[in-house]
Amino acid sequence: MTEAAQALSHETIIQDSWTRCRGFGLTHVSAPTFDRPPAGEVSALLENQHFLVQTTHQEVLPYYENILANSNCLIMLADSQGQLLQSWGDRRFIEPAHTPGFVAGASWLERYTGTNAIGTALTCAQAVHIQHDEHFLKANRFMAGSASPIFDAQRQMIGVLDVSSDSYLPPSHTLGMVKMMSQSVENRLILNLFQGSYFQLIFNTGLNNLDSQWAGLLIFDETGLVVSANRRADTLLGISLSRVTVESLFGVPLLQLLNQPEGLPFALRAAGRYRFHGLLKRPQQAPAIRARDFRPSPARDAGRNKGFTLASINLGDPRVDKAVRQAERLLEKDIPILVHGETGVGKEVFVKALHHASSRAGQALVAVNCAAIPAELVESELFGYEKGAFTGANQKGSIGLIRKAHKGTLFLDEVGDMPLRVQARLLRVLQERCVQPLGSSELYPVDIRLISATNRPLRQDVDSGLFRQDLYYRISGLNLELPPLRERSDKAAMFQRVWDYHREAQQGAGLSHEVLALFQRHPWPGNLRQLSSVLQIALAMADDQPIRPEHLPDDFFADLREPAGATEAPQLAATPATGDDLASLFQACGGNISHLARSLGVSRNTLYKRLREQGLKV
Repeated sequence: MTEAAQALSHETIIQDSWTRCRGFGLTHVSAPTFDRPPAGEVSALLENQHFLVQTTHQEVLPYYENILANSNCLIMLADSQGQLLQSWGDRRFIEPAHTPGFVAGASWLERYTGTNAIGTALTCAQAVHIQHDEHFLKANRFMAGSASPIFDAQRQMIGVLDVSSDSYLPPSHTLGMVKMMSQSVENRLILNLFQGSYFQLIFNTGLNNLDSQWAGLLIFDETGLVVSANRRADTLLGISLSRVTVESLFGVPLLQLLNQPEGLPFALRAAGRYRFHGLLKRPQQAPAIRARDFRPSPARDAGRNKGFTLASINLGDPRVDKAVRQAERLLEKDIPILVHGETGVGKEVFVKALHHASSRAGQALVAVNCAAIPAELVESELFGYEKGAFTGANQKGSIGLIRKAHKGTLFLDEVGDMPLRVQARLLRVLQERCVQPLGSSELYPVDIRLISATNRPLRQDVDSGLFRQDLYYRISGLNLELPPLRERSDKAAMFQRVWDYHREAQQGAGLSHEVLALFQRHPWPGNLRQLSSVLQIALAMADDQPIRPEHLPDDFFADLREPAGATEAPQLAATPATGDDLASLFQACGGNISHLARSLGVSRNTLYKRLREQGLKV
């Protein structure tokens, strides 16, 4: 952005703020009120915001001590309502008449204090610099300040950081400084939330700025799904990070990315053109419950809610049709449902569709992956706990996932992996419809719709003593089976459905005949989850072109069944073959591109090119 554009943007911000101030009934000679709540409410405010204050203190103090200590300025932290929480630095420029605005609880919203860095930054949801005379109230023109909003891991604005002084503050310097500090706080909030449980990918344009606050930060799970990211990652990649995988972002197989040596930089490329350097950090423990999308995208999701409807799931396969029709009969019945199926067949999507089709759609759907929670944490996660119930417990306690599903739907995924001792407690909850948190003697009633899912043979687990028989009959009111993708008769429709779900608006070219043929032959051991990953990568590689075989990831071809006689195909030197040679070899290999490419000692892309040059349709 040019300096002129920046000046115009700043001018617009000030003009709009002054217009709002007049609408609030303020005049230039009005006195700021600061609307400070009673002392008891201030104490509660500070207690509730303790984590934000502590995190900010850890990140801001080094900046003040190393950069701002010699300047006559004050760093202030306010919450999303403009209420002052904490301050660091030099307070000598604050005269007694101005003191009420610099104590905990004082509100700097524009309606109370006119145009100011904190209040205007909150209103605009962007960083701003307010010079002395740009304050609407003359009483505030003794200072100048820069402020930047703070967003949490879910991209909710939770506060604002401000640097103010009675001296002249160069806008470019202080605005850049406060942006850097707020970014540092946001990074720490993300890392604290996902610390030790997920993969971290730090990336930037150069090696020398990988360890800076301005590096992009991605948090992703073992499947490659991005569960959180900082705003800098959005800027570097030029896209809004929602429902994406690291494979689709950087066009590399997940296994290749995870095999990068930890602590050593490696090269990355996004969208085939942006070059970055990256650092990978692996989780130190098994991941807890998979986080939901870290950033809602209403416009995008509005067109994708069709992915969670029963009609869009039922594409013509008789077994799926039977499961849908049976489940619809029980939508408003208090009868539990147990969904069987291999990993990746779409059990969670099916459950979401049931929830959204029921009268509980307006309430929470709480999904619990019983296999992903460490065994020692399952009870506390499910049933909640009182503060101080055990070492390391949150000081405020936790209501637990079951109570979070009150009035809604509780989805127990991979329920067969639940420890036996937890099965006994869950059975009691389902029988009595009450939850007793750890460390508490109080019972809390719950109204939940229960749906469970498993890829295990639970009847056999009951016989072998791995799963409680009484709990099995409690959760298996209606048993449904979702077939694996390789056995579905509606595969062609499913390929198109998943492609349509993941494509961008401009990507309308579709799947080529060669790819559809390969998809039909593929065994899909990872089922719909694998299909989704393959198509996300292919869409990223193809841009707005039809998806062709060369756009598919290498591991897709590794799963293709070797046709009969392929192993006897001749091993040739890596010399160019004639058109007749290629045609006969292509037929001898049964059309298996990967096998033929290995035999010739060339890449698949090179082989595709040669085959097309010879007029062969692949």
